Amino acid sequence: MPTRAIDAAAYLQAFVLSGVVTVLAVRAYLQATNYPQLGGGGLHIAHVLWGGLLLVVGLGIALVFLGGGPRTAGAVVGGVGFGLFIDEVGKFVTTRTDYFYAPAAAIIYVAFALLVLLTQAVRGRTGRARLTPAERTANALDLVLSGLPNGLTDRRRIAVLRLVQGTGPATEAALSQLLDAVPRREPPPVRFWQRGAEWTRRLAAWAVGRRWLVWPVVVWLVVEPVVTVVAVVLDGVTGALDQEREWGAVLGVTATALVTAVLSLRAAWLLRRDRTDAFRLFKLALLVDLLFGQVFNFTVNQFGAVSAVALDLALLGVVTAEHRRLRRAADR
Repeated sequence: MPTRAIDAAAYLQAFVLSGVVTVLAVRAYLQATNYPQLGGGGLHIAHVLWGGLLLVVGLGIALVFLGGGPRTAGAVVGGVGFGLFIDEVGKFVTTRTDYFYAPAAAIIYVAFALLVLLTQAVRGRTGRARLTPAERTANALDLVLSGLPNGLTDRRRIAVLRLVQGTGPATEAALSQLLDAVPRREPPPVRFWQRGAEWTRRLAAWAVGRRWLVWPVVVWLVVEPVVTVVAVVLDGVTGALDQEREWGAVLGVTATALVTAVLSLRAAWLLRRDRTDAFRLFKLALLVDLLFGQVFNFTVNQFGAVSAVALDLALLGVVTAEHRRLRRAADR
């Protein structure tokens, strides 16, 4: 069985994030510049070709160089390549090579949603507690050997020693001796994007910990899907939906909103009797909307649905934090 990498989920996350940013940046740029074409004389160099090239470059970086840095760089470059590739999926699922094919946005969303699910699955299987002693030793050796050319920071050394804890006295002693042979290196200066990421993380942690934020979220989760269903029904009655081309997607949005409305109303009913189960249902309602409803929403509203996904993710963070708090309180 292949040895699992402890940082695999981090590399996949970098791949996904760089891909998502690339798709959004390309769509924004093309719309702002009225969709220019690179080429002439009957030729059009589509950006799917640049995507394929960057995928090869990203894979090459990961194959040629050792260490976490090159692997992260390979994941980012490969993610950019994948973003350029998947952005043109509409051309390859239609006979008329239609870049503006409406369901293309939904296909792109599904592709990244599946990658996020894969990342979460990998994260659950590659944590320190899930790795075998042999796998933890292999990951520790990988960290040490990648630090031989330039040295290891104290933080990396501590990470190595933690990895081999419990693997046996002989292994721990051998890794400790090997660490002594590796030169020490000062940690690199904190870059501006790292400060921004840390500030965002702290802000998110502060927000999900605010109890007063829970109740506006609950009200939104109950009211929003009901309003969506009522709005679609009214548009059907008044004839506003007569010009809608993507009827299947509209029905999908409506059906998903109906399911989430039922789940949210049931959760609201349970709030007084069993708050833990209530927030489990709120979380389930959000997951249904993210995994199913937003697929149809991207077909109907195209990339305007990005804001709805961002809102769902923020709400999911608050609901998940409250659900965990209630479970911890019940276990005491």
